[in-house]
Amino acid sequence: MLLKGSSLLLEASTFEKNHIWLWLSAPVGILLGFVKIKYLFRKSCRKNLIRIDSLTQAKVWQFYRPGFIIFLILMIILGERLSEFAHGKYPYLIAVGILDIALSTALFGSSYVFWADKAFK
Repeated sequence: MLLKGSSLLLEASTFEKNHIWLWLSAPVGILLGFVKIKYLFRKSCRKNLIRIDSLTQAKVWQFYRPGFIIFLILMIILGERLSEFAHGKYPYLIAVGILDIALSTALFGSSYVFWADKAFK
């Protein structure tokens, strides 16, 4: 997602090289990613770890709830459609680029919850 977001911002740079949003988009995406880590993903990761720990004889398919799998599929489809829609349109390229960078930052950053849990068990 980070590469996809970066490629969208690179495409946006072909329209306007020195526009302020082009320079602010990556830092804004990273900042939004850290906000998502703090207020959304960290809590969700901890709840999921507690749920997984409560499973007896856990199977791989039990790690995620069916609703999450459906939500993930819908998010992938929506992300692809947004990227297709944004091509050739400067403001949308910036917006979807920020969204992709924010989400990749949040996913990567929240993984520390899983790594910290494993390190201390």
